[in-house]
Amino acid sequence: MARLGYQIPNFTYPMPDAEVFGNVVAQAKAAEDAGFDRVLVMDHFYQLPGLGAPQEPMFECYTMLSALAQHTSRVRLSALVTGNTYRHPTLLAKTITALDHVSGGRATLGIGSGWFELEHNSLGYEFGTFTDRFAKLEEALQIILPMLRGETVSLDGDHYTVVDAVNSPPPLSRIPLMIGGGGEKKTLRMVAQYADESNLICDASEIPRKLDALAAHCERLGRDRSEIKVTKLIMGMVAPTMEEADADLREMAEVKGWNNDVIEMVKSVLVMGDPDTLGEKLQEQVDAGLDGLTINLPVNGHKVERIGLLGEVAHKVLG
Repeated sequence: MARLGYQIPNFTYPMPDAEVFGNVVAQAKAAEDAGFDRVLVMDHFYQLPGLGAPQEPMFECYTMLSALAQHTSRVRLSALVTGNTYRHPTLLAKTITALDHVSGGRATLGIGSGWFELEHNSLGYEFGTFTDRFAKLEEALQIILPMLRGETVSLDGDHYTVVDAVNSPPPLSRIPLMIGGGGEKKTLRMVAQYADESNLICDASEIPRKLDALAAHCERLGRDRSEIKVTKLIMGMVAPTMEEADADLREMAEVKGWNNDVIEMVKSVLVMGDPDTLGEKLQEQVDAGLDGLTINLPVNGHKVERIGLLGEVAHKVLG
């Protein structure tokens, strides 16, 4: 299990688009050098509300992860998280298996039900209802997980039908399954039933309640709760001083065209500050019961020295 993950959530930087991939490689290398266990990218085709406009640059997730596998040697690689609605489960099983091979056994399957309606409607992916998406995710797991274990799979479901589906070659390693989200009735029940890891999406104050809900599902299903490791995505920002953090934020604001109201809104969303301030805020979340952290730097991650600083702070918190 990866205790410390570095997510790359955006590809809008104060540089020409042609230089962005090289910077993403530099971020992945910096995260590995800083002792992060995992590097993750979003599985989206449009930038998300709160991070930017739909027209901002986004790279396809698994192509990017496979490329990063060639520039790293130790970090595990994952989506945070794969939108189940974007790929047929048999294709996803083959894709994650290929990532495992090209990375030398470092793939993790992070998956969720999918939620970004604009992206679905614009690009032609069926969105369906909330209930539909969760039913599709569960059927998908009943196809993907056996395929990753080398089993031949048949399923005549409400959403997917496969007949004697084979995945050859099998993965090099046992690929961990991480389910993202914080829904206490559906998501955390599926975590208890199928997953190795849970990556929560919730406010820090909600962590204890989410953990209690997961424990209750485990007890009902006969699963040992200690087998499941729980992390949480934290949108962060760190710099050597508060003044430098503010300067980083204003530099990105100029690139994105943010006014002062947007800048203040971003400040309210980010867990940000100098190393001491950030460390205190991260410690509060770990003390709430998390097994690990996944952190991104949406404002200044392109400054790779900030990733090294983030690693120092996070390792001190995790001990």
